[in-house]
Amino acid sequence: MGILRYAINVTLDGCCHHEAGLLPDAESMRYWTDMIEGARALLYGRVTYEMMRDAWRRPASGPWPEWMDAEEQAFAHVIDAARKHVVTSSSTDLGWNAERVEGDLAASVRRLRDETDGMILVGGVTLPAALADAGLIDEYVFVVQPVVAGLGPTLLAGLRERMTLQLIDRRDFSSGAVALRYRPA
Repeated sequence: MGILRYAINVTLDGCCHHEAGLLPDAESMRYWTDMIEGARALLYGRVTYEMMRDAWRRPASGPWPEWMDAEEQAFAHVIDAARKHVVTSSSTDLGWNAERVEGDLAASVRRLRDETDGMILVGGVTLPAALADAGLIDEYVFVVQPVVAGLGPTLLAGLRERMTLQLIDRRDFSSGAVALRYRPA
């Protein structure tokens, strides 16, 4: 049975928007690369999937874009090859090693977890909140960045019930960011 792990960058004030100044350094890029490399599958909502695909899919021309440094290329290589599952009602072809998650969300994710041996990494904002409300997330990883954004979508906004989490791992980065891994208590 798979482990469903929600992992995301977050600011000190709880913002999880990719434009909130959360630019990863080389150390945190290696952290994210290792996490994705260790995952058996990735699970996204359509918006997050499209954002990740547009940023990290290998261009049809072949080489990675010039703006990518070595750590970003390593991340792009790993995420590009990863198996992906996308929760969407859109009828468009997904591509990029992705399969559509259809039907009842909770039942579909339970089935995916039952059929996957290892970690399923969940990203985004809206989908993880729905999965947390359904009690389906086994672990949470918050990479807390030393930034106050002041605006943007916030971490797990709109949960129906309070969650109590137990810290099971912590990693400090030289940038001042801290990766915190939790399990539901």
